[in-house]
This record gives sequence, structure tokens and C-alpha cells, in this order.
Amino acid sequence: MLSAVTCWRCATTRGPLWPVTGEGANIPIGSGTHRGRSDAVIETIRDLLAVGDSRAIALVAPGRKPLTFGDLRATVDRLSGQLCALDIERGDRVAIVMPNGPDMAIAFLAVASCAAAAPLNPKYRSDELQYYMTDLGVKALITRDGDATEAGSAAAAGTLRLSVDGEGGDLGLRVRGEPVADHAPEPARAGDLALLLHTSGTTSRPKIVPLTHHNLCTSAQHITACLSLTEADRCLTVMPLFHIHGLVAALLAPLAAGGSLACTPSFDAFRFFDWLDELTPTWYTAVPTMHQLIVSRAERHASVIDRARLRFVRSSSASLPPVVLEDTQRVFGVPVIEAYGMTEASHQMASNPLPPAVAKPGSVGRATGIEMSIMDKEGHHLPQGERGEVVIRGPTVIQAYEKNPEANAQAFTDGWFRTGDEGYFDEDGYLFLTGRLKEIINRGGEKISPLEIDDVLLRHPAVAQAVAFGLPHDKLGEEVAAAVVLAEGASATERDIRGFAADHLAEYKVPRTVVFVGKIPKGPTGKLQRIGLAKRLGLVP
Repeated sequence: MLSAVTCWRCATTRGPLWPVTGEGANIPIGSGTHRGRSDAVIETIRDLLAVGDSRAIALVAPGRKPLTFGDLRATVDRLSGQLCALDIERGDRVAIVMPNGPDMAIAFLAVASCAAAAPLNPKYRSDELQYYMTDLGVKALITRDGDATEAGSAAAAGTLRLSVDGEGGDLGLRVRGEPVADHAPEPARAGDLALLLHTSGTTSRPKIVPLTHHNLCTSAQHITACLSLTEADRCLTVMPLFHIHGLVAALLAPLAAGGSLACTPSFDAFRFFDWLDELTPTWYTAVPTMHQLIVSRAERHASVIDRARLRFVRSSSASLPPVVLEDTQRVFGVPVIEAYGMTEASHQMASNPLPPAVAKPGSVGRATGIEMSIMDKEGHHLPQGERGEVVIRGPTVIQAYEKNPEANAQAFTDGWFRTGDEGYFDEDGYLFLTGRLKEIINRGGEKISPLEIDDVLLRHPAVAQAVAFGLPHDKLGEEVAAAVVLAEGASATERDIRGFAADHLAEYKVPRTVVFVGKIPKGPTGKLQRIGLAKRLGLVP
């Protein structure tokens, strides 16, 4: 048990804090350390693109000609220069509304190299796009040529409307159908804004998260180090590129190692194994619901799995139920690495290590490149083993939300960012999450982690998906409920599910209400939506 540790940044001793640990732990700020060229200093996204050998493959995609690092850098520089020719300067906000794929990846890299990129979900409707673009104060909007209708109608008057024409290394910008002249790009600096994203806004108005080149490049290098990525690795990019997980872990981290990425149009469990065969990735990263869908279709693709050259699978952005970890590991025969990330920390905060180091199922691993601690409501740091709110600080963590003093007052305590997640550290410094604080079920004073209930229900042979949640109760405050999706061809009754849960859980944790549904609501990244589920299912007015 640790009572005090030495802070890795300022060499002072204070409080029951947990040190930075893991293979990617002690990368100094701005050091540029990574598994590719050891002499490279990565302070900006353009620096990151300079890591790979000019002749080495940087990007592949289904049905597309591979792009080398030389081609990628030339294309990014050309697009950045065209933006500069249109008076887009460092710090100007540029919205990107494009479908997933290689052109979206290149557009993001180009915009972020010279301005502040604001990628938005192309499935948003006009009102949503208008809200986000107005909130961000975008100066320009980039869409795919011919896809501008919804986004274009949402853009405010005066917004410069651009379209991307061509594909891969031939991409170019157009204004009102006319090509933009080439221009020398003005490179960004480490402290410049590179990316603006909104929080999910499940319980409040979405907040703007401003991330700098320094934030993103440091996070990418932490991921590169803890996964031991090299130029021989290729990531199958199935996460959306308007989300921090996809942008940092699946796009920037592979390139920071001098490796490559295989860009897909979007996640598609039916096409996943074709991509695994065609694009020959060495790893992929996804959310738990994606892993579940992949595993459910694995049996009919045994020959593809036998040929695959995967060396590990990564999971993040939502808690990975141990049963899903076990199934994914069994199917692919490689380690499944669970990591812990959030937008406000430029994605990764902690990760389990690769073998031969010990990975602990149910844990999100140890801190990678930042400080982590457990804090109570009053702001006191708690000792090892005690549950409280996970708090963080370090080179990848934002200093503040943009234009939101109220949210900042709630989110920061003495320089520590409050994640909103509840958890505890074990004796080895591994972090175990027990749920979102706003999702913890309070049944008559008993605090119940819905994640524990999820894992038990998912072990029932008839259950494909399950989400436990709090149902308002007039005497207890909340009662335990669960939404269940049955596996294809399976059958079970509420009594069956409750009886199975009672065999594995204390009586007060057993769901009193089980609702069978065709599907459980998910967010745009595939994360199951627990908050507000009782209302969405019609269980409360």
C-alpha cells in the first residue's frame, strides 16, 4: 500500500497519489520518444507525419491504391497550403463533415496541420450541425464533393464552404466548384489548437474540448509506447474519425510509430473479416459492442482468422465486460488490451500492458503518461483500495473547457480534472472502474455498480447484450432494472434471467425489472446509452 509517492513531474512528495506507470509512463513532455525513429521530435501533427520513411506505406483502404508516407505528406501539405491561400490561419476553426475513410483521415490531418479541425458526425441532421458549428464559431466548412446539402444548409452566413475533390494522393479543395491555387502552408506550433470536439452531452449541454498539438501528439506517443508499435504494425481503423478514440488511437498513434493504418468506410461487422483478410492489419481498436458483434460472426470466418496476422486487440471508450474480453481473446488467440480514455485527456489515460507483463481482467490498467488519483467529494485524496472519483492531470489533459466557467468550476479541483468515473486502485496500482458516478444505482443507500450486473447477465447463454440501470422507486429511491437483447434464436423469460442473476449476485443487486428489447440505444460510437434508459424504454414518464 502506498501512502505517498514522488510526483513524476515536479519531484515533490505529497498525498496518496499514484505514480505514472506502464511501458509508456515516463515519456517526457515534448521528448518525441517513440518506437520508430528515435531521433524524431514530435511536437505537432506535421512532425508526426515526418516519422515514416517516404517509401513506406502509410495508408491503405478497400479498393484504393496504397499511399506512402511521401505521398501522404505531399497531399497534406498541398491541402494545408490551399487552406492558407484562403486566409485560413492557425487557430481558425474548420468544420469537417465527411464519411469515414481515407479521404476523411487525410482531410483531418491537413486541417489540423494548419488550423483547428472540428470533425462532425456526418449523420447529424441540419439542426444539430447548425448548433455545433455555431457553438464552435467555424470559419470554414469542408465536405465531400457532392455531399454538402445537409451541412451546407446548416452553415452560418459568411462561412467559407469548401469541398474535397479527388481521392487519396490526388485530393484537392474547391470553392464553388473551382480548384484552389496551391500555396505554401504555414505550419502550426505545439501550443496551437489542433482539434475541437464536443462532449457527448448525455446529462447536460455539450461542452467544447479544445486540444492542442502538444496534447494530441503526446497522447499518440503514449499509446505507441505502451503497445510497442513499430513501423511493421498496421491498425484496422473501424472507429469513427469524428471521435477522440478513432482520431488518436487508430489514426495518430500508428503514424507516430512510422506504421500504417487501414481506413474503412465505417464499422461493419459483416465486412470486418473481409477487411481483416484484404488489409492485413496487426491490430485493431474498438468499443465493447463492436467486439461483441465481431465475435458473434467469427465462427463462419475461421479460415480468415487462421490467416490473420493480428498480434493484439485493443478496447476502449467503455468498460469491457470480462466475458467479452474472454470471448474476443478466445476467438483471435491474441491478447486483448483494455485501455481507459476520454476526450478531455486526449484519449488514453491508462492501459493494461502487453505480455509478458500482467494484464488484469476487469481493470483498465495503470496510468500512461499522466498522474491519477482517487478523490472524495470534498477533494481529499483517498488511499489504495478506497472507492471514489478518478481524477487526473498531466500533459494530455485540457486546462479548461472552452467558454464554460460553470463546467470548469465543477470539473477541476486544485488542478485535478474530475473524470466523473468511480473506481479504486489495487495494491499494484491497477485501476478498477466501478461505473460512472451518475450511473451508479443507489438502492436504499446501497451503492450498486451496473457494470457488475452487466457482466453476470452477459454470461447467460441466451443473452447477447445487457445493460443494467436505475429505475426510480418511491421508497428506495432507485431499484435495479435491466434491458436485455436475446441472442439470435434464443429464448428466455424474465424469471429465467432473474434466477440466473440470483445465482451470482447478492439479493439486493438482482434486477427487479427485466425488459426484453430488440436493440439497446447506442451513441454514435457504438457505446451503450445507460443514462436515461428508463425513460427511453417507457418505464417512467
